[in-house]
Amino acid sequence: MSEQQPVVVLVHGAFAESASWNRVIQRLHTHGLSVVAAANPLRSVEGDAAYVRDVIAGLGRPVVLVGHSYGGMVVTQAAAGHPAVRALVYVAAFAPEPGENALLLSGKFEGSTLGAALEAYPVVSGGNEFRIAADRFHHQFCADLDAGEAALMAATQRPVTERALTGALTADEPAWRTIPSWFVHGERDLNIPAAALRFMAERAGARRTREIAGASHAVAASQPDAVTVVIRDAADHARR
Repeated sequence: MSEQQPVVVLVHGAFAESASWNRVIQRLHTHGLSVVAAANPLRSVEGDAAYVRDVIAGLGRPVVLVGHSYGGMVVTQAAAGHPAVRALVYVAAFAPEPGENALLLSGKFEGSTLGAALEAYPVVSGGNEFRIAADRFHHQFCADLDAGEAALMAATQRPVTERALTGALTADEPAWRTIPSWFVHGERDLNIPAAALRFMAERAGARRTREIAGASHAVAASQPDAVTVVIRDAADHARR
């Protein structure tokens, strides 16, 4: 048994924000787990990962590191060679190899309709930033939630830079190769096709993979019980 109980660190992806984990956080708290939902900057893989590593360092405890969507890119980079990270959980998330980026992986299999739903505009730091168009957000991101909640999520979404989506994993070795991993995703994910998510879970040798019938990309919001079970499984492992 670990002398210190692990902290669950949740890293949101593009077009979401920290509160997208609220239902999962509530459930983890009822099971006595400490949780931190990090505010992912969504600027670049390396920069975002460096920030997450700062968050981990500030906790000073073992960590179960959880990423959603693009957050999977970030946690894979952040956890590489990091002794505090005891388990990885990919929630409808990218689990890249070195050299792979989010756009490459989302297009590896047919089924993503994200490109047609995006709006792009320039930012002063250079390049473009992307957001999902408000009138397409419900169908694209969270079709299994009600329209009112989808409208709130569309209004509070955090845009992502083109640099982040095209930035590759630069770690010499992906963290999932040395750290035990768990995967959970929806069958009807329109951002990252389920076939791509299955492929990455199998490649990573996941301890457990759960695909939820009918679930959207926003699986942490629409299926928090199922996501919580997977995270708790990873946390149980981290305690050993």
